[in-house]
Amino acid sequence: MKIGIIISTDEPETVWNAYRLANFSLKEGDGVKVFLLARGVESEIGSERYNVKEQIDQFVSSGGEIYACGTCMKSRQMDSKDTCPLSSMKDLYQIVKESDKLLTFG
Repeated sequence: MKIGIIISTDEPETVWNAYRLANFSLKEGDGVKVFLLARGVESEIGSERYNVKEQIDQFVSSGGEIYACGTCMKSRQMDSKDTCPLSSMKDLYQIVKESDKLLTFG
């Protein structure tokens, strides 16, 4: 199954749970793409209680794909990186179009 996950928050517990589900889905053999939108482009921040960075690193190293809204990043003066790569609405559209299931975390 192809799963699309849209994260539009930087709230650590929500982001942590989104990536936990993404990692579990990869282990089950599903294809997973995450799109970071709005505050989601800042989601790597995490907290002491919720190790978001660890979940993101596991997702990337397990073959998960991350995309991030370029407009949202530019408005925050952020640079592209592996865990938050500059992407576009076209990429988001493609994820929505090709996903069997689409989940949003906001």
